Amino acid sequence: MSNENSDVMGRRALSGVRHFLSQIATAMANSPWGPKGGDDGKGDGEGGGKKPGPRNPWVSPDPVDINRGRKPRGPSALDELLRKGRGGFGGGDGGNGGGGRVNLPDSAKLWKWGVLALVAIWLVFSSFHIVPPEKEGVVVRLGSYSRTLGPGFKVTWPAPFETMRMEDVRAIRTMPIGSPNATDENFVLTRDQSLVDLAYEVRWSVRDPELFFFQLADPEGTIREVAETSMRATVANFDLTDAIGPGRVQIEAQVQQRMQALLNEYRSGVLIQGIAIRQVDPPSEVDEAFKAVTAAQQQRESAINEARAYEAQVLEGARGQTAAFDKIYEQYKLSPQVTRQRLYYETMERVLSNVDKTIVEARGVTPYLPLPEVQRRMPPAPEPTPAPAPKGGQ
Repeated sequence: MSNENSDVMGRRALSGVRHFLSQIATAMANSPWGPKGGDDGKGDGEGGGKKPGPRNPWVSPDPVDINRGRKPRGPSALDELLRKGRGGFGGGDGGNGGGGRVNLPDSAKLWKWGVLALVAIWLVFSSFHIVPPEKEGVVVRLGSYSRTLGPGFKVTWPAPFETMRMEDVRAIRTMPIGSPNATDENFVLTRDQSLVDLAYEVRWSVRDPELFFFQLADPEGTIREVAETSMRATVANFDLTDAIGPGRVQIEAQVQQRMQALLNEYRSGVLIQGIAIRQVDPPSEVDEAFKAVTAAQQQRESAINEARAYEAQVLEGARGQTAAFDKIYEQYKLSPQVTRQRLYYETMERVLSNVDKTIVEARGVTPYLPLPEVQRRMPPAPEPTPAPAPKGGQ
């Protein structure tokens, strides 16, 4: 039984191999590379009467077939596409193109001039610059600092190789910190542990554009933080009465110095022009009490100013009298008797001009009647009573 099974399996394997070989032979006979005719490779009538096989597409038609009346196959789609492409770009056959001469159509010429115009505009606008008198230009080459250009007509490499950033170095910019509005309070602690609501402005300008662009990531934010830090450090050295009164000028000067020193350490390229304090008020909860204190301080200052004015007036009068006495003394030294008599007369005139006088003459003369004294002792005359108005139109 085992021998029979092995014979059956062998027969089946042999039949499968024969079937596979027959399929390969059939495929080779029907392939494009198979024979064109019979066994001898000729056409109809010259072989064994067999039909011609499929033509190889990669081989040009046989001239014999052309002479026998068969029409040759036209150019393939790929050849036609390549021919049209050459014609669109100005190429052509040897007979039409004249030895490969390029003959551009009107649309291609327009595209060429358009590209040239774009390139010229790009070169002009990215290479030629006009820097105004109040600005300076910082040239950046491939992302890094190259140079700083002053005012005038300047030329650089076209973008993106070199780019220019202009900055106004003469403009004074203002940065407000805090607000006079009661809803936005900016409290600062004083030396006597009191709080004041500060609102001020920082005036600054750009001194070095290179440092301003490349040294600080956020220049304006840095200036604001430096201003707040300097103000708190300065106000901490003043009492409340000085901060809201006579110490404002000193606070502004010290804050400006502190800010400039810090910004110079940061190499920021910023110049602080000045600090202007707009408001220094106590907290709103104690605002009324501080207003009363401020009013009392103003009254004190007013009284002090009046006393100083009176002092100056008295001193000036004394200096004038001293100068007059010196002049009289000079005249007295020249003629003492005349000067003494003149002083006596002037003094008596000044003393007796405002008193009642009684002049007594010699015997036999009527004495002087003191009329001013009599008039002073007389009662005043009664005022006249107005007459009553008539009644009934009479």
